[in-house]
Amino acid sequence: MRRSIQSKVTAVAAAALLALTACTTDPSIENPPAAETEGGQAAATPAEEGGDEWFDQEAFDEQSEQRSASFTGDPEQPWLQYLEGEMTDTSEFASEGAKKVCFANASISNPWRQTGWITMNQQLEVLVEQGVISEMETRDAQDDDNTQIADIDYFIAEGDCDAFIISPNSTAAMTPAVERACETGKPVIVFDRGVDTDCATTFIHPIGGFAWGIDTAEFLVDNLEEGDKVVALRILPGVDVLEQRWAAAEKIFEENGIEATDYFTGADPTEIKKIISDELATGDVQGVWMDAGDGAVAAIEAFEDAGKDYPVMTGEDEMSFLRKWEETGLTGLAPVYSNFQWRTPLLAVEKIFAGEEVPKEWVLPQTPIPEEERADFLASNEGMPDGHYAKFGGTDLPGYPEVWQERQIP
Repeated sequence: MRRSIQSKVTAVAAAALLALTACTTDPSIENPPAAETEGGQAAATPAEEGGDEWFDQEAFDEQSEQRSASFTGDPEQPWLQYLEGEMTDTSEFASEGAKKVCFANASISNPWRQTGWITMNQQLEVLVEQGVISEMETRDAQDDDNTQIADIDYFIAEGDCDAFIISPNSTAAMTPAVERACETGKPVIVFDRGVDTDCATTFIHPIGGFAWGIDTAEFLVDNLEEGDKVVALRILPGVDVLEQRWAAAEKIFEENGIEATDYFTGADPTEIKKIISDELATGDVQGVWMDAGDGAVAAIEAFEDAGKDYPVMTGEDEMSFLRKWEETGLTGLAPVYSNFQWRTPLLAVEKIFAGEEVPKEWVLPQTPIPEEERADFLASNEGMPDGHYAKFGGTDLPGYPEVWQERQIP
């Protein structure tokens, strides 16, 4: 089977921004505690829930096809590209003057979100200067469902939001709050993670979790033998895009005779290293699959510490993984959940208040970085910290590259 600005930010968000000045070689600025399963078991135990409840054959097939689809728009501006589909008529929102945006963010607790948050603020700076947006009031939920629900309800009660942008902390818990925002009659833009309602003006996201799972699992299958062992490292349960990544990968592993054991890690490098070390102590591990790149280096280091051959591995386009991948020469793939999507919600606001149509479901390109492209992305991101993401899409924004290098908002 081995086939060959002015930006207004609340005190919570402002305090969180200070964390961006911490050491960016850390997998996260403040590593959250390792996630627990619903049964309350520590992350070092295999995840008990399978991907069956999250598996959707229709979505799996659709996203598989979308990986090779043609996107509308300029490929030099992938954050504005989209797949043809249903469009939302926004003519009712057309009006002149700068608008206030209210952003309910799940968190900036990991490098992917930090990179995106920086890019978003630099895009905001442009739109403020152009008179499109007056300010963006942001509330950061710090990875807590109840906090984000309260944040959204606060914005609704405040009554002075011209548009809502929501990056949900989790899927089911956030759905009622998103629906309440929709009931205000103001445009609602959901991005990154989804919710169980289609009331939003637009839902912005890369192709999706199934596409990630297909790309990564097929890569491992192509480079492993039937019966080989894969350790799957998952950051947390209950988030649609993450669950879908594993649901797709689990299906493909099972169909191809790959033995896969999955763990929730909380993206904690210490936990990741312990999991890999424990697995290596009981037998060989030929592959490592990750649903996010946080802690990829820790996983590789566990093989080094044990004196074992490097695994076939999928990480992410985080610079720490790309650099370690190059250094070790392991067989790897960097899947991408396009970080440049953090620009798109603000550009959607611009289109909505200009009365332009926007995609009802705004699907952005999502293309992995294979080995033959790794050197180019390393070169184009030279000088960026380890927590930076190669496909961040901000080279044309003010402050490049210093703002991303310093990991703080100017």
